[in-house]
Amino acid sequence: MTGKLEGWSSIVTGAGRGLGEALAFRLASEGSNVAIADVVFDAAEKAAGNIREKFGADVFATRTDVTDLGQVAAMVDQTVERWGKLDLMVANAGIVHAGAAVEVDPALWRKVISVNLIGYFNCAREAARVMIPQKKGVIIQINSKSGKRGSYKNSAYAASKFAGLGLTQSLALELAEHGIRVNAICPGNLLDSPLWKDQLYDEYSKRWGVTPEEVRRRYEEQVPLGRGCAYDDVANVLIFLASDEASYMTGQAINVTGGQEMR
Repeated sequence: MTGKLEGWSSIVTGAGRGLGEALAFRLASEGSNVAIADVVFDAAEKAAGNIREKFGADVFATRTDVTDLGQVAAMVDQTVERWGKLDLMVANAGIVHAGAAVEVDPALWRKVISVNLIGYFNCAREAARVMIPQKKGVIIQINSKSGKRGSYKNSAYAASKFAGLGLTQSLALELAEHGIRVNAICPGNLLDSPLWKDQLYDEYSKRWGVTPEEVRRRYEEQVPLGRGCAYDDVANVLIFLASDEASYMTGQAINVTGGQEMR
């Protein structure tokens, strides 16, 4: 790796497993210290231990529910107390509960909005609280291709992600005068992620009456480049957006979809 983020102080939410864990690993490989935040503390602690063992990086785990502003504030304060600054906030924590609009449990619908949108706002708000006096910092939301177009029988997720892009642009305008850049990454379907392996393949195979393998094939066929999105695809863009190479980019939503989304 290039060491582009040597000596940085970063937070990744939802980093106990899956994409968040992979992003935390990549940040550590580029020289950043990393706070591993997750609502499941055991998962965060395990990920932190693995990163520490592989890279010798200074990392710590924190149990953080991003919908709780007090917990988010404590996470940021702990990070600053440990490393004296906060360079990068990666708002990755997110959930999905699919279902037809007339059938989905309204409480679950609201929970998706709470985690994906309000959780992002809480993280950005508390990061900005520290970054404004620093006169620098980077906030990156992990959004989705569902932030660019509607998602069939998945209205809560799409609504949360569309709104997240509006929040990204608004924060970018507000924080630019303080030297803070705010961008979003919109991945395609992470077909090897725990979300797909543990939930969506079975859910869609039952709904459509096909095998999980057929579900995967259908999704791959929707992508011009013919494959699902990999963690490294997202991590490559994350490092670029965080680094000074992207110093003239703010308010952007970068597609990482293999050509599936081009707007």
